[in-house]
Amino acid sequence: MKAVVTGGGGFLGGAVVRLLRQRGDSVRSFTRSRYPWLDELAVEQSLGDLANLEAVEQAVIGCDVVFHVAAKAGVWGRYADFFNTNVTGTLNVIAACQKHGVRRLVYTSTPSVVHERKDNEGSNESLPYARHFEAYYSETKAKAEKAVLAANSSSFATVSLRPHLIFGPGDPHLVPRIIDAARAGKLKRIGTRPIKVDVTYIDNAAQSQLDAADRLDIGTPPAGKAYFISNGEPVELWPFVDRVLAEAGAPPVTKTVSAWKARLAGRVLEWAYRWLPFLSGEPPMTRFVASQMSTSHWYDISAARRDLGYEPKVTVEEGLKRLGERLRTG
Repeated sequence: MKAVVTGGGGFLGGAVVRLLRQRGDSVRSFTRSRYPWLDELAVEQSLGDLANLEAVEQAVIGCDVVFHVAAKAGVWGRYADFFNTNVTGTLNVIAACQKHGVRRLVYTSTPSVVHERKDNEGSNESLPYARHFEAYYSETKAKAEKAVLAANSSSFATVSLRPHLIFGPGDPHLVPRIIDAARAGKLKRIGTRPIKVDVTYIDNAAQSQLDAADRLDIGTPPAGKAYFISNGEPVELWPFVDRVLAEAGAPPVTKTVSAWKARLAGRVLEWAYRWLPFLSGEPPMTRFVASQMSTSHWYDISAARRDLGYEPKVTVEEGLKRLGERLRTG
């Protein structure tokens, strides 16, 4: 298989690249800058910006499948930046695939496209898109996912995967933020009730991408559909966070703030950081973070098991042990 991985130098994209190379597939990575470790894996590197259609077209020529993993993530930033990467970039990937006869597209989405300030416990893919979004990331990812699924046709097969809270060694986003906040004494539990969330170990998230590509073709069950991806074993959020902190040698979370106070703080801080010129960076709290950290959100992955043949191979416990080993050894 000749595969293109957008964002092949990133956390998930890099894991997908490694799995593809391990089984002997030819891989081209599309990123904005060069990664020496990709050269070591004999991965062809195509450089460019997703918002540049010509660059995207050059990247996909001659391939069989595109794994569109690259995205602008985060809870804060300019709408235009999220839109250019997540929506325009995805539309460019679709157009490039259609123009150059690429048969399959595996798109990486997020469960936050359906999250709306309330518990989702065991929900499946029949759950509708959110009517109101509290972060530009989830809003633009929903727009992009809709475009990907609508592009599925008699000559072009598409599928969207929604991995939830990916963790593991090499995570440059979630785990470092939690550890840094805890060590600075700024991490607080939001709400007092126990809540459960899905998590996905990085190897499982990457394997789901290959599973989807292998099962995806024109007219097959995955074509034109979205799938929740996780470890299939929901965890209680704050005990999980404390376990991650323990593995890193950081103190557990002891302070608590009510959910309504966190949301109010998020609303005020979002306004302040948007309109006051002397404030820069990211607000310490947003409404999106308050909602995500105070509600249960775990999903039924039976459809992915059935249609994609996906089966999580690394348990949460084993994943935490592997993460701990990396944190302790650097």
